[in-house]
Amino acid sequence: MVLLAGPALVVFLGFVILPVILAAVYSFYNLPAAFKWENLADPERFVGFDNYIRAFQTPEFIKAIGNNFIILVLSLVIQGPIAIGVALLLNRPMRGRAVIRLLIFVPYVLAEVIAGLSWKLLLQPTGGVNALLEAIGLGALKQNWLADPNIALWTLFAILTWKYVGFAIILMLAGLQGVPEELAEAAQIDGATWWQTQRYITIPLLAPTIRIWAFLSMIGALQLFDMVWVTVAPTVRQMSTETMATYMVQQGQFAGQPGYGSAIAVILFFISLVVALLYQRFALRRDLQGAITRGVR
Repeated sequence: MVLLAGPALVVFLGFVILPVILAAVYSFYNLPAAFKWENLADPERFVGFDNYIRAFQTPEFIKAIGNNFIILVLSLVIQGPIAIGVALLLNRPMRGRAVIRLLIFVPYVLAEVIAGLSWKLLLQPTGGVNALLEAIGLGALKQNWLADPNIALWTLFAILTWKYVGFAIILMLAGLQGVPEELAEAAQIDGATWWQTQRYITIPLLAPTIRIWAFLSMIGALQLFDMVWVTVAPTVRQMSTETMATYMVQQGQFAGQPGYGSAIAVILFFISLVVALLYQRFALRRDLQGAITRGVR
């Protein structure tokens, strides 16, 4: 058992636990950009909780937290229903179903950098999206999609939906395979319509899969970084689409403030941890309790 679990434990401690501990230590210091270990021994650089106080007094960081939660809520209320609806349709017999499933899943397997750069080119003022709108007679709808701070966040969410809704659909389809067909057949015999069958039988039985997807979506929304960093220009990002992770990297690496950036990282860690624990306590409790096998006395 030690031989099997040992390597995984070493990797977990070295790449997860140790960085969290080091970030917590660094967050109590005003560190220079060129960090050296002896900086931690300098009492003049120890600032205590000043980096945390500064973070929560900075409007840019507060806005970044708000952007994360806006994306989180939008993901749940928009991507979730889309994924469930498409999965229910694709679960029915139809021609080309396998090809459609493949095409839906393709965006998810693309690397975030490739997807982000592709959309950045398409959404330029002279890019493919505006050219298409002009070609079909909708030139009045042309926008600076990623340069206008008023719509950049919504454009970013549309890209995120295109990128990740395929994973949600495939997950829902996998969950639908565990719904007994006999229940739907019995409902049809009793005179239930297709919609009534889905509403009162299929979707309630799909609830555990929906809760797992919602959990993954929430954590992903809180830790969102790469797609924002690659797609949106820094000036626009700082005005409208900044997230906690992009703010952390901007301040910790490019602004030469590793101590402050480490404080942001710790705050992000604890926000994600609290959200995960609350969700597990109130939403996943039934699923976790059902997975526990208790011995019979």
